[in-house]
Amino acid sequence: YFQIAPCFRDEDARADRSPGEFYQLDFEMAFATQEDVFANAEEVLSAVFEKFGGKPVSPAPFKRIPYAESMLKYGTDKPDLRNPLIITELSDLFVDSDFKPFANKCVRGIRVPGMASQSKGFFEKMEAFAKEIGMKGLGYVKVDESFKYLGPIDKFLNDEQREELKNRCALEVGDVLYFIADNKKMAPKFAGQIRTEVAKRMDMIDYDRYEMCFIVDFPMYEIGDESGELEFCHNPFSMPNGGLEILEKAERGEVDPLDIYAYQYDLVCNGVELSSGAVRNHDPEIMVKAFELVRLGEDDVKAKFPAMYNAFCYGAPPHAGIAPGVDRMVMLLAGESSIREIIPF
Repeated sequence: YFQIAPCFRDEDARADRSPGEFYQLDFEMAFATQEDVFANAEEVLSAVFEKFGGKPVSPAPFKRIPYAESMLKYGTDKPDLRNPLIITELSDLFVDSDFKPFANKCVRGIRVPGMASQSKGFFEKMEAFAKEIGMKGLGYVKVDESFKYLGPIDKFLNDEQREELKNRCALEVGDVLYFIADNKKMAPKFAGQIRTEVAKRMDMIDYDRYEMCFIVDFPMYEIGDESGELEFCHNPFSMPNGGLEILEKAERGEVDPLDIYAYQYDLVCNGVELSSGAVRNHDPEIMVKAFELVRLGEDDVKAKFPAMYNAFCYGAPPHAGIAPGVDRMVMLLAGESSIREIIPF
């Protein structure tokens, strides 16, 4: 079935979320796979954006991008695919480096074609932006006509590293290579912000089209920042990829729980998350085992989620769904960057 569902959110309003009431185009499917959900979403979203958006829409099937790949290449799980810049992993080149800001850090690189001709002021403004978002600085090299690297970082590179940077980042004459180095949590985030900002300042983003994608293979678990223990990463009621078997292997220590993916997915358009969805964990046995890995037993599940647990004990069919936010769809169709422009706050 599908419905246009009024929803109520019991939390404080944020810049990209409406206060209280909002609407979803919600559809749920029994005996459906993840790909069944995607096929229906592609049909509906393509038609809506083609009819009312007035811009080309990326053709179905929309790209499927694993979460880990999205965080590496785009620095976010909500990538704007109109931005052509790609982030490259460089950490392995700087293990035990003499350059202390990069040594044994998570290092990412962003190749910006044709940027070497920009003024000194352009680079200074980019560095000022980097410091505004919490970075200590923003290192870079320029590639000159003789393929030498211009910039203070070059003196810390050996010939082997220079050659590997050229090949890995597909560097060409006139390019700039930005370096982002920090811990494993912050480096991807900073790289994503630099990728977006430099593309805007270089006028690289094509605003005359809609680029859709699905982010897939979200991790089922993570280590909590405060607890330091295993916790659910996103939706605890989604089906783990591998079912009961993968959870039992994790329980026995044969599999790292952090390597378990869930059948969770996000629908993203032009850097805006339109929806999250999942193949539901409809099996009480699998659900209890999933919670046991985060130190909650069957009694805890019954006490915290009685309606859901009892319903599934009656034999609910496998089911899945997704619910794109109508307000955000209208925002994109109207060419706005904030839902505050299309909702009375």
